[in-house]
Amino acid sequence: MSKKETFLSLNLSLAPLLLLLLFLLSCVVHGVEEKKIFSVHNNIWSPKKSNEALSSCFSHNLGKGRESNTLEMKHRELCSGKTRDWGEKLRRALVLDNIRVQSLQLRIKAMTSGTTAQSVSQTQIPLTSGIKLQTLNYIVTVELGGKNMSLIVDTGSDLTWVQCQPCKSCYNQQGPLYDPSISSSYKTVFCNSSTCQDLVAATGNAGLCGSNNGVEKTTCDYIVSYGDGSYTRGDLASESILWGETKLENFVFGCGRNNKGLFGGASGLMGLGRSSVSLVSQTLKTFNGVFSYCLPSLEDGASGSLSFGNESSVYKNSTSFSYTPLVQNPQLHSFYILNLTGASIGGVELQTSSFGRGILIDSGTVITRLPPSIYKAVKTEFLKQFSGYPSAPGYSILDTCFNLTSYEDVSIPTIKMFFEGNAELEVDVTGVFYFVKPDASLVCLALASLSYENEVGIIGNYQQKNQRVIYDTKQERLGIAGENCSI
Repeated sequence: MSKKETFLSLNLSLAPLLLLLLFLLSCVVHGVEEKKIFSVHNNIWSPKKSNEALSSCFSHNLGKGRESNTLEMKHRELCSGKTRDWGEKLRRALVLDNIRVQSLQLRIKAMTSGTTAQSVSQTQIPLTSGIKLQTLNYIVTVELGGKNMSLIVDTGSDLTWVQCQPCKSCYNQQGPLYDPSISSSYKTVFCNSSTCQDLVAATGNAGLCGSNNGVEKTTCDYIVSYGDGSYTRGDLASESILWGETKLENFVFGCGRNNKGLFGGASGLMGLGRSSVSLVSQTLKTFNGVFSYCLPSLEDGASGSLSFGNESSVYKNSTSFSYTPLVQNPQLHSFYILNLTGASIGGVELQTSSFGRGILIDSGTVITRLPPSIYKAVKTEFLKQFSGYPSAPGYSILDTCFNLTSYEDVSIPTIKMFFEGNAELEVDVTGVFYFVKPDASLVCLALASLSYENEVGIIGNYQQKNQRVIYDTKQERLGIAGENCSI
């Protein structure tokens, strides 16, 4: 065989391999392989499901032994009975979520500028959306003084509080209010204690002491006020708290006597921030400053879990954990901040000089907020890959919207966020679109832009679904792994 014939034969034999390599390269470049199928009409908000009865607000402890520190988590709106107008609730949720984000930005600005506590109290909103949103919040149930209390989980606030009897002004909640008069373990906190003084770091407000009508006050009152006028006020106290087989005596919490806001049927809030009065700090000796959660999607009304301690046997992750260091910022010490180093859409990495900056991760905010330059890059690439579908007008904070009523299934590009240390979060398929209208005539990309480039980004709970997120405050790191959170 001549050299020419040998060369041609070799080329022909390599042709299929070359074609395969070209195809794979094309997949990487154009993100063909990084798309997932999403069922448009199989969601909790669809008209065919909107009249189904929903479950109780009260969740349960999961398992025995090593799993006794794990609590069941539910969406708040799944515990409020039948819903007649999901569309209105979904639209209202966006408005309230925006109030939380704006107030968080005001709180951050006040903290970084050294504003006095009195000024902060008028702008801070450490738990607004986790409390006030009509739909996408998460609830766990604990025993406080021997009574079941359903608490909204919020990593963006510190003080745990419940509504208390006698109550001067309380919103309607599912189940009885906490009554300190029938608990032998309830104690008030005194004004001269360090715990009362710690309220400034936890809430932005000093404990309320001093004289009242000429009578010197010795017990400590707390107040947490919000940007939209909502608030909780009451006695700072201690009580025994129990979940599973774990009991903590002298747990410091707020006994709310005057509470206003759209708090749903929950008894109050569980603060998982980083100040000394948070549940994480108060259980430091028991759980070594580690907790994790897995937030379920809404499609089947499933429950997720909140776990304290680093017992890996309770994790059901399908991918390996990747860890990223928590960014140290003394001025924002109570928040969990990550270094966002990049992002990709459908396998295509985005190019912008705005990466390499701090971003909060927060269980109380719903929709992820990105700096304008990063959001613009995300939106441009997403529209490029999700082409051919009819567009729809934007709504509220969401400006990348579609009319998908004619589709049963759609193929959507994956969204990934990258963090320092090669950690990554791949947004679950259920966290990509937000249904403004339950019939899918207005479905929007579930990401939004901040108003200004210098504001701090926030990773909301909508993009954290079906992930095991580990908060390790002792080693100053956060771990992420994919997990089916339905239990």
